[in-house]
Amino acid sequence: QVQLVESGGGLVQAGGSLRLSCAASGRTFSMYVMGWFRQAPGKERECVARITRSGDGTYYAGSVKGRFTISRDNAKNTVYLQMNSLKPEDTAVYYCAASTYLRATSASEYNYWGQGTQVTVSS
Repeated sequence: QVQLVESGGGLVQAGGSLRLSCAASGRTFSMYVMGWFRQAPGKERECVARITRSGDGTYYAGSVKGRFTISRDNAKNTVYLQMNSLKPEDTAVYYCAASTYLRATSASEYNYWGQGTQVTVSS
């Protein structure tokens, strides 16, 4: 069992930055691939970034590549999402999730989810 708690969301102007954190409970954090998803009203939940168990490999959705950076600190049981050059279309609830699948990008491949944190980007 892994429990995930996100923090760091908020309201920011377009062009600004936010750093999301996701703290995980348990001693098996390093066994999971970690992903960040987002869901805007009326839209499907999409994977914006994923990081391997050791942190040596990442995946980004095309819409965020070059602006967002995912990282993890296994000693602190925490995964981060640094979001720069934010746009109004980045507005969504952001979720972190844990998966046992090495290349998980679909929400159905993730076993554990946080409660989400709201990110709002004003124009």
